[in-house]
Amino acid sequence: PTRHAGHKAKATRTTTTTPKHPNNMKVKLSLSARRLPNVAGLGKGTSDPFCVVTKLAEGASQPVVLGKTEVIKNTLSPDWTKVFVFDYELGHPVHIAISVYDEVRKGSNKAMGSAKFELGGILGAKGSVKAKKMKGGGTIFAHVEKYSGSGTLRLALQGIKLKNTEGMFNKSDPFYDVKRKVTGPSGDVWDVIYRSQHISNDLNPQWADSTIDLAALCGGNLEQHIQISVYDHEKSGKHVLMGEIETCVRELVAAKNSGPFTLRRKGKDKGKLAVNRADLIGMEDLSTQVAGMSLSGGASAPPLPMPVPVPVPVPAAAASGAGAYVPGSAPAYVPGAPASAPPAAAGSPTFVDFISGGCELNLCVAIDFTGSNGDPRKPGTLHYIHPDGSLNDYEKAIQAIGRILAKYDHDQKFPVLGFGAKYGGIVRHCFQAGATPEVDGVDGIVQAYRSVFRTGLIMSGPTVFTEVMQTAAAHAVSSQEEAKRNGKQAYTVLLILTDGAVSDVHATAECLKQISDSPMSVVIVGVGAADFSAMQFLDDCASHGTPDIAQFVEFNRHRHDRLALTAATLDEIPDQLVGYFSRKGVSPARAVHLDEEEVVVEPEEEEIDLSLAFGNDGEINVASGGHYNSSMNF
Repeated sequence: PTRHAGHKAKATRTTTTTPKHPNNMKVKLSLSARRLPNVAGLGKGTSDPFCVVTKLAEGASQPVVLGKTEVIKNTLSPDWTKVFVFDYELGHPVHIAISVYDEVRKGSNKAMGSAKFELGGILGAKGSVKAKKMKGGGTIFAHVEKYSGSGTLRLALQGIKLKNTEGMFNKSDPFYDVKRKVTGPSGDVWDVIYRSQHISNDLNPQWADSTIDLAALCGGNLEQHIQISVYDHEKSGKHVLMGEIETCVRELVAAKNSGPFTLRRKGKDKGKLAVNRADLIGMEDLSTQVAGMSLSGGASAPPLPMPVPVPVPVPAAAASGAGAYVPGSAPAYVPGAPASAPPAAAGSPTFVDFISGGCELNLCVAIDFTGSNGDPRKPGTLHYIHPDGSLNDYEKAIQAIGRILAKYDHDQKFPVLGFGAKYGGIVRHCFQAGATPEVDGVDGIVQAYRSVFRTGLIMSGPTVFTEVMQTAAAHAVSSQEEAKRNGKQAYTVLLILTDGAVSDVHATAECLKQISDSPMSVVIVGVGAADFSAMQFLDDCASHGTPDIAQFVEFNRHRHDRLALTAATLDEIPDQLVGYFSRKGVSPARAVHLDEEEVVVEPEEEEIDLSLAFGNDGEINVASGGHYNSSMNF
């Protein structure tokens, strides 16, 4: 995931949402802000900002305050270190509100601004970072990355004979930062994970024990480079560096038996840093492994090798495909079967790893225009276009599923195909919907769908999926090959919307087998009240070692619950994506990191309808509002 320069995140304490699914993935959210308005008041200095994260409610659920960050004194560009941990599932959107306040010790906290985000939208953005302007001024940055939950480091440090930076008559007020190294396009950046309290007027400070999340600090890798920097605290926020060391967690644990580190600044010794305690909690076996190590001066950890992607072969037939039939042009090319899959690669990457590394999800939509849908000019039929602007069931499915998947596609270009209609007396089982091979955005998909009824088609039959699946597979292979040439990765989701079971089960099953080694998932949504029991054959297509790439869902079972529909249709895609790349021996690319200037700042939105109540005991509750303004129902 992307870190922008100077953006401090990841914390010693984390806030976690309640698990909902046994196979979910965990991600962590970190926050920063820039150029906040100063609301402290005349003569009261600079605001002391903190932010509150609230999970917005949808449908009958209630909004929940997930917690607050620490307060950062005297700054209008804070980098909060606390992170919030969420259970992430592709088909379950999570909408959150970020509310920024100026802490007022004796009085009510003052609002500084707020913004809404969707967790998957942040993850799918370039670098897994989103930024939004807030009403009243300022910009909030939200960053999502994988949370590995690999235990904690209990750390107690002590400074010994630190070099004073306060002059002859005063002593420094030292505190320390623990940082991890992040590599971005402009070079390495040290990212603050934990900051201790400062101790006033003491050159031999003994700081209180800290508990640091290892997932945030080093991703569970005990040899990952980290830095500990000691500063002299200044009320202005312009803290003075006293000295620093570069080390790793494994060396910190071993340093309990090996003497102190030497702090250095500009090549000169600036005192010692002793490790009084460095225990791994939840990783006792590793703590035992490093207990006997000794150090000589706290040497830096060795660099880690980067994974090397393995090339993915492109079927020759697919590479030369001509695409779908365009009304008035030549018929569609039918690509051949892709090559068989090699053995699965070792390791256990996740969907989040691939998305964080820049893997894009490409959506392709195929729509059933067979005669069994009924006359689209008659109300009550499945393709009827409502004059009042309300959506038919085809359009509802496109909107619900498309808007989730579109968050993971940076160019927002989508192919739209049709099948089952006659043009020039010939039944076309794969034709281009819309005036262009790709349309812009989810609204473009809906417009391309509606435009088909103005092309002089005759709705016909039978219901055949094979050509759209083969065409989409060729497109998927081509997209992945192009991405690979550019050092990237791509995966396609084919969404087929149909009103009936396929006419030839055997041919469809054989086609799924042929394309099962493509970088693609197939999601089939049955629209209408037909008997879809024959579609059960899809569950048997993954037998005999063939990868499972298909999922069938009946729309009517979820027609009153949009979230249930997206969960049912999309929940298998993460495992299918990981399975494809693992079979090819392709590791996730290194997480994309952006400099702050590279993050696209979205314009301010309407004020969030959310009021928070701050209790005297520190508890924060939702006083009113907090509902996401999109119904769970269609």
